[in-house]
Amino acid sequence: MTTADSVRELVAGFLPTQRWFAGKGREFDVSVTRLAELLPAPQVTLWTADVAYRDTDDPGDVETYQLPLVARAEPVATLEHVLLGTVDVEGVGTRWVYDALHDKDVTPAWLAGIQSAPDDGSPGTGTVRFARFAPPDDIPVDEASLVLSGEQSNTSMIFGDTAIMKFFRRLQPGVNPDIEVQTALSRLGAANIARMLGSIETDVDGVPSSLAFLQEFMSSATDGWVAATASVRDLMAEADLHADEAGGDFAGEAERLGAAVAQTHADLAAAFGTRDAGADDLRARSDAMLERLRSALPIVPQLADIAEPLGDLFRDVAALDDTVALQRIHGDLHLGQVLRTVYRWVLIDFEGEPMAAIDARRTLDFALRDVAGMLRSFEYAGYHRVVEFGNDPQLTYRAAEWAARNRDAFCTGYAEAAGHDPRSQGVLLRAFEADKAVYEAVYEARNRPAWVPIPLVSLTRLALDEGGSR
Repeated sequence: MTTADSVRELVAGFLPTQRWFAGKGREFDVSVTRLAELLPAPQVTLWTADVAYRDTDDPGDVETYQLPLVARAEPVATLEHVLLGTVDVEGVGTRWVYDALHDKDVTPAWLAGIQSAPDDGSPGTGTVRFARFAPPDDIPVDEASLVLSGEQSNTSMIFGDTAIMKFFRRLQPGVNPDIEVQTALSRLGAANIARMLGSIETDVDGVPSSLAFLQEFMSSATDGWVAATASVRDLMAEADLHADEAGGDFAGEAERLGAAVAQTHADLAAAFGTRDAGADDLRARSDAMLERLRSALPIVPQLADIAEPLGDLFRDVAALDDTVALQRIHGDLHLGQVLRTVYRWVLIDFEGEPMAAIDARRTLDFALRDVAGMLRSFEYAGYHRVVEFGNDPQLTYRAAEWAARNRDAFCTGYAEAAGHDPRSQGVLLRAFEADKAVYEAVYEARNRPAWVPIPLVSLTRLALDEGGSR
């Protein structure tokens, strides 16, 4: 395409404008590396950008980003929003350089690479390597792509109505958990995930590392958050009905979702194994919870009134002597990470926290952390209308009723499928919920102050153990 110096200059100006770039507002230096050419005309090349921040003396504080670029001989109006700039190429002329993931004419090249990969699911050879986990005819190379607009830290696109491909913008050494987990579960025949179709990798710091993956797309599925909040709106529109009387009652779906999560936890345990948590594990988790609480107090001063009972709850975790299994989990489970298809609930996005190190995301963890994440999400779904319309006492009562009903239904479904009730581990479940709510309170204080009451109401309930697991 052009020289690394000219690409570096374009990338340095492009990165701060992108949602997936973590260094907004920080000064940095960037270097680029050309990985491979994917297409000759129009030329598509794959690059990585290493970002070193100037506000740190740590030479290891470098972030690596993936940048697929396409060079066009003429400007393309539909790609104006992802234009990096122009370069003059000797003997060729001016080229307009765009983010290639938004160029529908070239994106099928990634699918072609997967389709031609070895039949055994192993990655091919070369700097950029493709793997296929499904028959070649299942790879929709003839379908047009559409980039999804809601991504924060990655870029995803759908091909027709059959497949979705996720590109990891920030790269880390090692196989991304999204690929590792869903490939293992696909081979196991797990019912509550989308089938893996293929993946792409390169080397980062000499370690095979994930660039992207392709999986089944649920074209007719409904997002769990959308379905749950529609139920809340139905309830709020009926001034004289309780949550179990409204036409959009969600409890049956919440119960089925609980069963799907429990079955997925069982599948994860079968695929990756388990071990019992020891005293050191519980103590470390307790210490981390207490540290998050201490860090949150200056940011959310309202926490001061309940800091003491919250601290007691987190310290109780270290004192537990119950046998608790550790296993691979989803790691970032909430209503926005599940889809309701015609036949079943499907869990998606097993990447975990994108900003955390891959090794940390692959560590065996407490399954109750996923349960707590979903219970927090039901709380948010129930109360979101209260935030929108003000602190109306009737809306607040109905929000609490909806949240309690669906949280209980979720736990009931989980218990029936798992053979054990998460509510029976009251201290640990409350602690995980409270820990997540402390995080939420900090986030809301910094980004959406009007939403701070949602986690604060929950934290008061959890700190004082009001209403049990509800």
